[in-house]
Amino acid sequence: MARRIRGSDDLHDVDREETSSHWISYSDLMSALLLMFALFLMINILESKAAMEEKDQMIEELTGVRTKIIEELKAEFEHSKLSMEVDPQTGAIRFSSGVFFGTNESTVSDQGKEHLKEFIPKYIDVLFSEGFKDNVAQIIVEGHTDQSGTYLYNLDLSQERSLAVVKEILSDEFPDFEHKDQLRNLLTSNGRSFSELIYEDGVVNPNKSRRVEFKFRLKDEDLINKLQDMVLTHE
Repeated sequence: MARRIRGSDDLHDVDREETSSHWISYSDLMSALLLMFALFLMINILESKAAMEEKDQMIEELTGVRTKIIEELKAEFEHSKLSMEVDPQTGAIRFSSGVFFGTNESTVSDQGKEHLKEFIPKYIDVLFSEGFKDNVAQIIVEGHTDQSGTYLYNLDLSQERSLAVVKEILSDEFPDFEHKDQLRNLLTSNGRSFSELIYEDGVVNPNKSRRVEFKFRLKDEDLINKLQDMVLTHE
């Protein structure tokens, strides 16, 4: 029987088959990698979209809660005879410092004690109402001064005043009111010296700058502020 000897053409055919097989495998691998990358990218896009939607919902919910609290506070104190005002943007309650303290003093006056007795139960009733209590993280009493004297002197004075108000509210002598026990875990004080002066027509108003403010902070508010900054940065 004649034996066929493989020639150079046959060897070339074998090489072409091996090369073709090699490129088919490489092509399949690249296709698989591209498919995996596309799937990974799609998952990331969907997750990012879901995360952004969740963040937007959180921002909307907390913003809505703050708006509702401000509306409730304005309605509660609309006809009040107390010397106070509600900030329509933040919900901060502002009292002239003269309501609670004499000049350069940090002891709550008799008039100040009466104001607190009328104000605090109503204020806390709003913040601790069924729709808001789970969202309130902190209630802060802030003391503010004008620019008379040094910054450190006024820092001490503002801190002493804000702390004096907190002590008065939580003292045993202060009349009991609903949620007083819960308030002990949320109420704090802060002195701001003259770091947040109030201006009118570009000029400092010393009378309005000397004040005591009641503020509330919502849970996750710091996170929401950061998220809002991120959104504004990327718009």
